[in-house]
Amino acid sequence: MSESILDTIYGPEDLNNLSIIQLEKLAGEIRELLIHTIAHNGGHLAPNLGVVELTIALHKVFQSPKDKIVWDVGHQAYVHKILTGRRQDFSTLRQFGGISGFPKRCESEHDVFGTGHASTSISSALGIALARDISGDKYNVVAVIGDGSLTGGQAYEALNHAGHLRTNLTVILNDNEMSIAKNVGAISEYLARIRTAPTYSKVKHDIEYLLRRIPAIGDSVLKTAERVKDSLKYLLVPGILFEELGFTYVGPIDGHNLNTLMEVFYTTRSVNEPVLIHVITCKGKGYSPAERNADIFHGVGPFCVESGKVHKNGSTPSYTQVFGDTLVKLAEKNKDIIAITAAMPEGTGLKKFASLFPDRLFDVGIAEPHAVTLAGGMATQGKIPVVAIYSTFLQRAYDQVLHDICLQNLPVIFILDRAGIVGEDGATHHGVFDYSYLRPIPNLTIMSPKDENELQHMLFTATTMSKPVAIRYPRGCGPGAELEPKIQMIESGKSELLRPGTDAVFYSIGAMVEPSRAAAELLANRGIHAAVVNARFVKPLDGEMLRKLSHDYGVIITVEDNVLAGGFGTAVLEYMNTQKFNWVKLLRLGLPDEFIPHGQRSLLLEHNGLSPERIAASVESFVKHSGAKG
Repeated sequence: MSESILDTIYGPEDLNNLSIIQLEKLAGEIRELLIHTIAHNGGHLAPNLGVVELTIALHKVFQSPKDKIVWDVGHQAYVHKILTGRRQDFSTLRQFGGISGFPKRCESEHDVFGTGHASTSISSALGIALARDISGDKYNVVAVIGDGSLTGGQAYEALNHAGHLRTNLTVILNDNEMSIAKNVGAISEYLARIRTAPTYSKVKHDIEYLLRRIPAIGDSVLKTAERVKDSLKYLLVPGILFEELGFTYVGPIDGHNLNTLMEVFYTTRSVNEPVLIHVITCKGKGYSPAERNADIFHGVGPFCVESGKVHKNGSTPSYTQVFGDTLVKLAEKNKDIIAITAAMPEGTGLKKFASLFPDRLFDVGIAEPHAVTLAGGMATQGKIPVVAIYSTFLQRAYDQVLHDICLQNLPVIFILDRAGIVGEDGATHHGVFDYSYLRPIPNLTIMSPKDENELQHMLFTATTMSKPVAIRYPRGCGPGAELEPKIQMIESGKSELLRPGTDAVFYSIGAMVEPSRAAAELLANRGIHAAVVNARFVKPLDGEMLRKLSHDYGVIITVEDNVLAGGFGTAVLEYMNTQKFNWVKLLRLGLPDEFIPHGQRSLLLEHNGLSPERIAASVESFVKHSGAKG
């Protein structure tokens, strides 16, 4: 058995003395490590399999951490982590207390900029490059961005600025024709044309070579032939978008050919102006199930390596599936319902809708601000747009939600999937701020279902309200509630009593209702009888219910999977203050004023005091120390 090359890699400097044959062997070993680790832990498999050679070549040619490498989103940064001193800890990937699935500045000096959301790499890399120039330093700055992230508008703002400034910056466009779902839009079509066009840079070089060989007048002819060359370049590569933005364009090149990659990187690293290197890669390269199903293996849970089958967690439908199925039912009866996604049709449950109503599904790419304002335009014309976006990504469109939708009181429905603690993706993906950032906005109704059945009723209710509505729910499955065949209206701002009590009352919202019920059971065994109310609405609050609870109990416990700062509990506290219910003893349970790390969702809830046991312990202590009982 031959010696493992990967076992000798403790940092990028260990690549320096490896031959091409050894580097190719290393690529195979890294793929094996990726496949087996992600099969156990879950994670972003297909993107990382596609950039193995690209990452090796980057670290062979550039000298990190002196040279700065910025990874857009970070879905493809696992190989970078393996090569920069984290190989021995790679088994802890995405586990609580282990290494993150995304670049983190606190984790390594090689992670120069933390990422997690798309289209930011060129902006941050340009900022680093400008700081370098101001300081008079000498090092290279490289931004690696995927073609999916290139559908986001911020990427073009940065390209435009970088091309204008003409500073030394390298942008590597990793083009695998997919982000999570298949890329859409004119930019994607433009890149497709480049892939199939003759290589412009080679033809341009040939023209210059031929002109210069004309005796005596060659240089003069070359100088006066710019207009001809410009015409030719438009013919050879449609648009020449990147060169028009001020970049020297190189490519497309094979992203799995180490020789080619290193030759191009060595050649371009000394170019003192913006360079864009267009690299073609295969998402899922080296593992056939991931190559065939790159969308499934983009971000995947634990799976069987031999078969490629993903391990399923029971048969209970997820909130995402319930939303998707309910929207289809509603859309069959109401032709004004439109669905909008920002490059996540499957992740947000819209795949079935897209197949049944292709002319009513709009995938805008990774462009959340555009998605929201697009919905606003549709709403002015009598449509009912349903914008399905992960909670953490709606943050990217806050201005549009506020000014373009709510200020005009337009009937747009925001579906916030992956709200609360999402688990192993960590701080950049936890949807723990939405109550806080949405609650101050006038005209907006905010709902959160306690279970799958309530979700379908809330969605139907939202389609009838003729105003902005946000519905948020967690990742994964709910408690397994039976779906009632008849979808019904829920009265706006009305909560429901689920369990009576005498000593205190839980006023809980969304995914925290079931843990509150479980905590009430534990408390009953300790002699404390707590009622449980499902709030349903963060905005408007059920004032009538809160007045009754205040007089009947005097001890209220709010429970939410949002940060406490500005969240649901704060809304209840503000209500108590305005009503001058000074006798009420209020305990707010939620997430602290800090970024929550990555880890299993149940473990993170326990760690932050939101498991049934921890909730019960907090309430028991509060009730006893408040003098309300005993």
